[in-house]
Amino acid sequence: MSTPIPNPNVFREYDIRGVADRDFPTPLVRALGRALGTLWTRRGARKVALCRDCRLSSPRLAEALLGGILETGLDVVDLGLGPTPLLYFGVFHLDLDGGVMVTGSHNPADENGFKMMAGKVTLTAAEIQDLRRMIEAHDVVIAPDGQLSQRDLTAAYAGFARGNIRLGRTDLRFALDAGNGAGGPLALAAMQALGLAPEALLVEPDGHFPVHHPDPSQPENTELLVRTVVEQGLELGIAFDGDADRIGVVDATGRVLYGDELLVLLARDVLARRPGAAILGEVKCSDRLYDDVRARGGRPILWKTGHSLIKRKMKEEHALLAGEMSGHVFFADRWYGFDDAIYAALRVLEIVSRAGRPLHELLADLPAAHSTPELRVPASDETKFAVVDLVKQHFARSHEVVDVDGARIRFADGWGLVRASNTQPVLVLRFESSSETGLAAIRSEVEAVVERARAATG
Repeated sequence: MSTPIPNPNVFREYDIRGVADRDFPTPLVRALGRALGTLWTRRGARKVALCRDCRLSSPRLAEALLGGILETGLDVVDLGLGPTPLLYFGVFHLDLDGGVMVTGSHNPADENGFKMMAGKVTLTAAEIQDLRRMIEAHDVVIAPDGQLSQRDLTAAYAGFARGNIRLGRTDLRFALDAGNGAGGPLALAAMQALGLAPEALLVEPDGHFPVHHPDPSQPENTELLVRTVVEQGLELGIAFDGDADRIGVVDATGRVLYGDELLVLLARDVLARRPGAAILGEVKCSDRLYDDVRARGGRPILWKTGHSLIKRKMKEEHALLAGEMSGHVFFADRWYGFDDAIYAALRVLEIVSRAGRPLHELLADLPAAHSTPELRVPASDETKFAVVDLVKQHFARSHEVVDVDGARIRFADGWGLVRASNTQPVLVLRFESSSETGLAAIRSEVEAVVERARAATG
């Protein structure tokens, strides 16, 4: 007997995401566990990992998912409450056959979802749709229940980090704002293992997120960190999103670095040791990133947004580093190639500890540019891709349009981007120009076309 799916749109491009109480009734989540377990067992899997974040709905979802997976005969290693990088680390460290993370990441507190791995790679969009069809058709394998075990990998992760990071000094004065998300305890353990002592802010997991929402890509969520860094005269500040796969960085002046600026910093460090390395960015990243990588002998690659898409492209191109504007950073240099804000933070601290000058001076030679942060415009899941198509058609008649992911429209003095989010019912816009007047003109022109397209699609 098939299980009803209230909202098929939760099966997205690179994960499953929706409003927990509305979109994920317990029977559906158990059915998802059976489908996921079946997908794994049909590929020869025997043991997989499960981890969950600190959202209030996560215990219910994790319990139901676990029950379904065990019904397929797979053994499950329960990693408990932790960030998404702990799930990824566990699959590699324990050499498991897959894993699933229960997390709402940076989305609103009432939302939740699932990030899934088959073997050591994230599920593709096609595989996620296969799970939906398996649930609808009740195409699952039922076997004697698998075995459940619990593992705490905090010490293993901290120990791995201690052997990986080479600090120039341990007296760094910095703040860590974990946003009451799932990454605080693991980050503190890794930093303390390296002899670091951050000014700890909101490091206790609390699914109510009582002080601010854990999404450092939005300026209002970094106000506490900025204020702490400036008032205490710290060298820098670090923030995580709810499941610690996104990082935000604040320099000593209180300025929040954009994700592509952070990637410039990290790419320079990688290229200094690994000349010619491929460095992968995504469509929202500044031209300054790609130009800087090229100027330093690297191979810049512009690619789609999305953690699973980026990880697969990294493997295909043998890229050592990748990143997104949103703060996802992926290291295949000395790490496993997954997005891990805790490890990215340690690499930033390693660079600063060895530099002999403050963080803001390390990027002072970047050419000036005027740009917006990520701008989000409401658009339903049913219409957002159609809006992007209309925008693309309009500008393709008169401009060069890069359509790797949405529409990146090139102007004489900059560019504008319109793409559909794969995690939220919004359009994501970003603009860049060599001048303030150019930025305003590009933004005005593109936003006007977007508004007409939204009206045309209802």
